[in-house]
Amino acid sequence: MNLRKILSATAVIAMAVSTVSAQTGSVIFIHPDGTSAATWHAARVLYKGPDGNLEWDKLPGIAIYRDHLKNSLTATSNGGGTTHAYGVKVGHLAYGLSDGVTGKPIVDEQGQSLSVMHQAIRAGLSTALVQTGTNTEPGTGCFVASVQRRDMHDEIAEQLIESKVDLILGGGERYFIPKGTTGQHGPSKRKDDKDLVARARELGYAVVYTRDQLLALPVNTPKVLGLFSSYHTFNDQPEEALARQNLPIYNPSAPTVGEMTRFSLTNLKAREKRFLLVVEEEGTDNLGNNANASGMFEAMRRADEAIGIAHRYVNENPSTLMMVTADSDAGGMRLVGLQLRDETPTPATMPARDDGGSPIDGVNGTGTAPFMSAPDQFGKSLPFYVTWATADDCSGGILVRFAGMGADKISANVDNTEIAEIIRRTLFEAVPTPADR
Repeated sequence: MNLRKILSATAVIAMAVSTVSAQTGSVIFIHPDGTSAATWHAARVLYKGPDGNLEWDKLPGIAIYRDHLKNSLTATSNGGGTTHAYGVKVGHLAYGLSDGVTGKPIVDEQGQSLSVMHQAIRAGLSTALVQTGTNTEPGTGCFVASVQRRDMHDEIAEQLIESKVDLILGGGERYFIPKGTTGQHGPSKRKDDKDLVARARELGYAVVYTRDQLLALPVNTPKVLGLFSSYHTFNDQPEEALARQNLPIYNPSAPTVGEMTRFSLTNLKAREKRFLLVVEEEGTDNLGNNANASGMFEAMRRADEAIGIAHRYVNENPSTLMMVTADSDAGGMRLVGLQLRDETPTPATMPARDDGGSPIDGVNGTGTAPFMSAPDQFGKSLPFYVTWATADDCSGGILVRFAGMGADKISANVDNTEIAEIIRRTLFEAVPTPADR
């Protein structure tokens, strides 16, 4: 059955407001950006061993993800984020519009935004956006903001504040404070004098800047804006560049994606109504694009922790669906195991490139020692290195993992447009039709 033909968007929202049946539930959508089956395999080998299981592995549902956009075979973060939010094929420059500069709003038959987050807000559901990058990152920002270019951070930040989303947690303080001022984490990068922190407080948001401040909030705090760094909560540079500057991979005062996810779920559950929670670990994308293997592994570990927190919540609250997917593969990270004779010692360092010219990363970057796996079923740790296909995003090998309510109704092949449709089906029981599809 084609659910798009059942009800218009307005009827769906009206139904969601007036009735809550046993067939509707909450949704947790987790987007570890830039991760493919190959990157999850590498993380599994490092942290759990080749015979172990990550939290990602424990999700019972699995499907192949199809990622192409309207005009590109490989998704961009903003194009992919827009497609996830609206369920419509868009151009690669899109950020909440049908395309870039010349793009049009994506609306339903009544002219209202087709974004599943806007629909959830109009239906009176609770909502939350969790992000380890700047809050203006498209993986979460596209769910409520519509701009002509993804670098329009000032406009995106303002739309976030005015969106009525209950919880907005991430980085990017620089885009929320007036031009010429300095905030908790650094100077403003806005081009105008708007004070979005003051506006957020005016709208009832509690504003927090550190992990400790977030975790100290009462569980029933109605609205929260988290600004945990000037830009991203991580430093997306190669290992060698971070070492030269003595920079950590992640800002130690910022909450992890797992901590933000746990806080959000506790807060949303206390409201005793359905919710839509969108979570993005952005470090898995940016660190991959910077060929930082150790950074990528740390980002994967953090993403996996958040997945485990969400999965345990779903097991305890079965009227919840969780989905986990990326929109592309950042850098084409691949694990290569060293094939050594039993009597051959593991090399102390790896060359910069393999015999075919592919770049090699060890534990501290180029020309360093290989990684060692966690023990396998025989108690043996094995050496490996990481190689990269590109500095850009690439396609293929993306999977959708899912658990909870309605998971058995998800097919073995999921087009990127179906992410929004699955969310709508869970929240509202039907998938509305956009006016211009």
